[in-house]
Amino acid sequence: MFDSLQSRLGATFDRLRGRGALSEADVEEGLKDIRAALIEADVALPVVKDFIDKVRPRAIGEGVIRSVTPGQQVVKIVHDVLVETLGTENSALSVGSPPAPVLMVGLQGSGKTTTSAKLGLMLQTREKKKVLMASLDVSRPAAMEQLRVLGEQAGVPTLPVVAGQSPVEIARRAMAAAKVGGYDVVILDTAGRQHIDEQLMTEVAQVRDIVKPHETLLVADSLTGQDAVNIAKSFNERVPLSGIILTRADGDARGGAALSMRAVTGAPIKFLGVGEKLDALEAFHPSRVAARILDMGDVVSLVEKAAESFDKEKAEKIAAKMKKGSFDMDDLAEQLRQMKKLGGMQGVLSMLPGVGKVKGQLDAAGLNDNLLTRQEAIILSMTREERRNPDVINGSRRKRIAAGSGVEVSEVNKLLKMHRQMSDVMKKVGKGGRAMQGLSALFGGGGGMPPGMIPKR
Repeated sequence: MFDSLQSRLGATFDRLRGRGALSEADVEEGLKDIRAALIEADVALPVVKDFIDKVRPRAIGEGVIRSVTPGQQVVKIVHDVLVETLGTENSALSVGSPPAPVLMVGLQGSGKTTTSAKLGLMLQTREKKKVLMASLDVSRPAAMEQLRVLGEQAGVPTLPVVAGQSPVEIARRAMAAAKVGGYDVVILDTAGRQHIDEQLMTEVAQVRDIVKPHETLLVADSLTGQDAVNIAKSFNERVPLSGIILTRADGDARGGAALSMRAVTGAPIKFLGVGEKLDALEAFHPSRVAARILDMGDVVSLVEKAAESFDKEKAEKIAAKMKKGSFDMDDLAEQLRQMKKLGGMQGVLSMLPGVGKVKGQLDAAGLNDNLLTRQEAIILSMTREERRNPDVINGSRRKRIAAGSGVEVSEVNKLLKMHRQMSDVMKKVGKGGRAMQGLSALFGGGGGMPPGMIPKR
């Protein structure tokens, strides 16, 4: 989402760091570059002006210019102002006394119905809440059916459809059903339109007055840039927002909407939609997002995601096998699946510091999520005997496996080499031998991947 902004700011900070001592003119030049980068990223002009006005006095101060590492000090200042602009800390959902109504608003096509299901799943699995979802979209015939299907996929109950009811009547029925059923949260998916109109706003305002929601969340498509900011402003003026959810944050957006919305509406961004799957909803942490923008990485989020995604029992079994030196291809396939759960290769790499600088090289090397899929396909093309004992895989078997998985024999060779290196290292670790030397040989200084998978800078 922030690739363009990350690249522009990274180049600016590299120049500042490279100069050693900084003059006031150097800082001003850097501020011009930062301003241009923010505008290019589609950040609202008033927000850009306010941002630069906050950075300038701190960056030109004596403490920075005379600092031993002035360039790094400027980076820290920009990071701090980014955090201030984005909202300083994560704003958790306010779900008070049950049944707590959560009103979902937004335009048609922003992903509102899918996001309602994602939020329901998250509240049910992570927060252990009993959730009921109801579609109030009577203007789009397929909307209610879409929410019902998504509810079945997520395992979240939906309110049965009664033909001919108005949105207000459905909202009343949903709240009554939630009280009788002992639900903690009621997610009300309101109707969207192709554009903001009086009918939409009146309808949403009527529902709000009836249910008195604990949260009113705007679902906005981050790919729409400044339009998303204008939509947020219009909704906030008629139906005060308590939070914003930005969808398609994994797409090729410039990030301006995220940086502008908090300042324009005063409502915090609470979640980011980072994929099509129902579990692809992330809490929005301003400090972590600011670190990603400045290519500092987000290892905390990576660890949290790993804790949620990893199957502890399977991981312990694989670890035990590794210690004995009996790490087979089935175990490697399981590791690849765990990587996919973390968001794939790109998802993991995006959270590591400094990766932004070699992103072009990684793309050129083909280091993307397709690599994991191809590697898993290679393993699945092996027989049970071959997966348990890769040493039996000779030349003719390699050709058969390559044909079965739709790859070149060279890719089969690379995967077998990677497995062999991992097995060798784990044997050394298990025996208490030169483990660190083994790990160094395996990872080759390539940031945790086998040799040749990550290009040198």
